[in-house]
Amino acid sequence: MKSIILLLKIYGSRDRAVHSFEAVIANDIKDIDASAQIHITKDGWVQIEITGEDDEFCANYLLTKYGAPVKEAEIGQVYKGYIDSINENGILVDIGIKVNITLDGLKPLGIGDVKQIASRFGIIPHLPVSIEIVKVDNDTKVCFTKEQVDLWWKWKKSGTDRVIANATTRSELKAAVKKTGHSRDIYGIERIGIMEHAIVCREKTDAPGIVAHIGPLLKSELGVIIKHS
Repeated sequence: MKSIILLLKIYGSRDRAVHSFEAVIANDIKDIDASAQIHITKDGWVQIEITGEDDEFCANYLLTKYGAPVKEAEIGQVYKGYIDSINENGILVDIGIKVNITLDGLKPLGIGDVKQIASRFGIIPHLPVSIEIVKVDNDTKVCFTKEQVDLWWKWKKSGTDRVIANATTRSELKAAVKKTGHSRDIYGIERIGIMEHAIVCREKTDAPGIVAHIGPLLKSELGVIIKHS
């Protein structure tokens, strides 16, 4: 038996989240001679107990695909993690340890204070992101990777608004859109993480309007990206 901790965060409704994660992991390993049982660590990470003929191969495959929380951040390294919180002092990212991206590290995302920048790009807690630890002169700085920044600017300049949602499945989000009569106002729903998604609006649809209608139907935090005009 192999036991591993993956860089997958459980939050919100634990039963619903665990069910979603179990379905994703089961699909990942359906062609491997192994079975996986999900547990949750005290910090909310997904712990997998793997049994079967190919348990070691399965463990390595899942670790390669999702990564693992780290205990120390090294200069020059890129890490995946989740937005933990946003406040006036910066954006806190959980990579296994929590690292803070200050306003100085957010310069590639334009002007404004921390909360204004986060609001501009629909950055909300639990959003999967990639960060980099860099050294500038004698100081160590945390920033989003170029690929992460480029993705947010791509969304901003795409010509359509987006609604970012956490703590929800694609089917739940799709049901909320359908129930509020907005199915014709969107192009579709993109997966960002297992429980994080983006609704892609049509050109004449505004994201705040979508949020006003679907918000009451979801137990989610919602962010918006308004297209750059």
